[in-house]
Amino acid sequence: MSIHDRANLAVSRRHFLIGATLTGAGLVIGLRPSPSSAAAAMLEPNPFIRIPAEGKIVFVMPSVEMGQGIYTAVAMLLAEELEVTLDQVELEHAPADPSRYANPFLGDQITGGSLSIRAIYEQMRKAGATARVMLINTAARGWNVAPDTCKAEAGKVVHGASGRSAAYGSLIEAAASETVPEEVPLKPASDFRLIGQSVRRLDSPEKVNGTAKFGIDARPEGVSYAAITICPHFGGKLRSVEEGPAMAVKGVKQVVRTDDAVAVVADNTGAARKGLAALTVAWDPGPSAGLSLSELERRADEAIGSKGLQAINEGDVTKAEAEHGPAHEFVYRLPILTHTAMEPMNCTLHVRNDGCEVWVGTQVMGRARQAVAEVTGLPVEKVVVHNHLLGGGFGRRLDVDGVIVAAKIAKQVDGPVKITWSREEDIRHDCYRYLNYSKVTATLNTDGTPLSWRHQVIGPSVMARWMPAFTREGIDLDIMTGAESPYAIPNRHTEFVRHEAPDGMLTGNWRGVGATRNIPPIEGAIDELAHLAGADPLEYRKRLLGHKPRLLGVLNLAAEKVGWTTALASGKGRGIAILEDFGSFAAMISEVSVTDDGSLSTQRIVCAVDCGQAINPDTVEAQIESGIVYGLSAALYGRITVENGAVVEGNFDDSPVVRMHEMPKIEVHIVPSSEPPGGIGEVGTPGVAPSLLNAIFAATGKRLRSLPIDQNELRRV
Repeated sequence: MSIHDRANLAVSRRHFLIGATLTGAGLVIGLRPSPSSAAAAMLEPNPFIRIPAEGKIVFVMPSVEMGQGIYTAVAMLLAEELEVTLDQVELEHAPADPSRYANPFLGDQITGGSLSIRAIYEQMRKAGATARVMLINTAARGWNVAPDTCKAEAGKVVHGASGRSAAYGSLIEAAASETVPEEVPLKPASDFRLIGQSVRRLDSPEKVNGTAKFGIDARPEGVSYAAITICPHFGGKLRSVEEGPAMAVKGVKQVVRTDDAVAVVADNTGAARKGLAALTVAWDPGPSAGLSLSELERRADEAIGSKGLQAINEGDVTKAEAEHGPAHEFVYRLPILTHTAMEPMNCTLHVRNDGCEVWVGTQVMGRARQAVAEVTGLPVEKVVVHNHLLGGGFGRRLDVDGVIVAAKIAKQVDGPVKITWSREEDIRHDCYRYLNYSKVTATLNTDGTPLSWRHQVIGPSVMARWMPAFTREGIDLDIMTGAESPYAIPNRHTEFVRHEAPDGMLTGNWRGVGATRNIPPIEGAIDELAHLAGADPLEYRKRLLGHKPRLLGVLNLAAEKVGWTTALASGKGRGIAILEDFGSFAAMISEVSVTDDGSLSTQRIVCAVDCGQAINPDTVEAQIESGIVYGLSAALYGRITVENGAVVEGNFDDSPVVRMHEMPKIEVHIVPSSEPPGGIGEVGTPGVAPSLLNAIFAATGKRLRSLPIDQNELRRV
């Protein structure tokens, strides 16, 4: 079971509050935590819906939009139950306020882990439904008719028998005295108008015409611009800087120092970058001097076979290995990865004696606010965070290191200042997905099916730092996600060997989180066992998935759509990977071609996904496609190297992503379902690498167990 399923997913009982300002500014209805005191029970604006007397209804978005389509999905949920059309609403970023906008599953104002829709699906629907019921009751009382003779449609309450109707805005004053119902009926799926339909993204027009505002677009009045260089060495510090040449550059105002960074502040970005280039900076590399990737890999290799912390122990693996040997052993090695979001790290701040404003795109608004308060020494309530659209997150913006660096600079600058990282700084100071190694040991029954499964996971504990609640007795539940495999194996043992990155090298969440670490060794090992058993990889998996009907269903669908039983030409192969995580189920089959000189071409990727009730199928398809692109880039090119305690790569020339001519044909097939919605943002990434590795074996007979894929190992001539 995934960390996301192990987490306490129970949502506390909620109450709905309704309020109207004395000035008639609007009725505010939504979902609020149960009040803890009489004072808290006073009518107050609810976070999610504002209905004005005139004009569009405002939906306040509890999650941040970083390209995953959450704004449109949340609007669809609210509008579905409120009975308004999407052209009757406008969307607004939520402010930084975890007490009002916390993700119910995570207990904090966080967007990540494919937990947004899963957490707020019922919450948003109830918010809309409560508003609808109260408005119907208000209109019915005014007309002296029974509420059940009225209905809501397109932003109005309608009484069919008399032909009367009232726009929502006309009812807000009277609705302020309406009793808030504790329970409200939600619409049956058969009555959905929006949920389940492919709807155009509400944020697309502004992104197309250029008016959408990302963090990097923030320009408060009087803003200065800063270019930054951070000590390249892990744990290193600033030794000295000669600022004279920078100050001679036209437009440069100031050179700012912190303990491990230097920023040049100027009238414009060009002058700031020129000034930064003119600096002579000396760094103290600290304890990481001389550290190389080969040394880091050697240390990780040494950790293989170390005694770990037992996570799962079912049956008797030791007995099975002793009595039914030989034990087959497979070691898979995954590299250090960076995020390379299209929008580089940036943050704009205005630090004053009495408060601070922050303009930033972040996945953790509450944490960003708290971090600025700690750096500036201001009370947290004096820090205002203006959220923006994010030009990609992928887990990178789940950390606030960039905000902290910016705050340290901004408090030395008079007036607002925008700190923008170069692509080089963005790649060389990431919160990396660190080296992750896996050792899988398995024995086979006489019929070739697995009898025992031992999986040792070697890697860092990101959760120990980022969210300790997702650890148990020293075990990082995220990195161990699914390590036991979804297959019916009677004897299973998993253990975690904690192996951290060097001091000063930040490690963090990466798209697909634990599944991207464990699906490659699991699906690779199962494929290898199928080969040892002389079995077809598809049929082998199907034999082991009878207890997982939804997972078996997507596997069968993907196999049907790809034409698994059709023969391929020499040098071509297909490979499978399956995933059960984030409340969703997916099967991916890749089709590759390998030439005699080792050139690899990914020609086709078919993915079948069962994500429960799809809110917006078009977004589901787009997210799977996006995840495949991200996973393909990592599988083919993803590898950060280290020399002298510093990351070597710095831009897309030496840390490339796939280009258009390298893209395969992608097919996404969504299983119709009325099950509760699962997550989708992470689902498309984890299966790419293992399905490619298995397809390469089918095409060449060569088994690769390390990423990224080294095409030199595929040469036949």
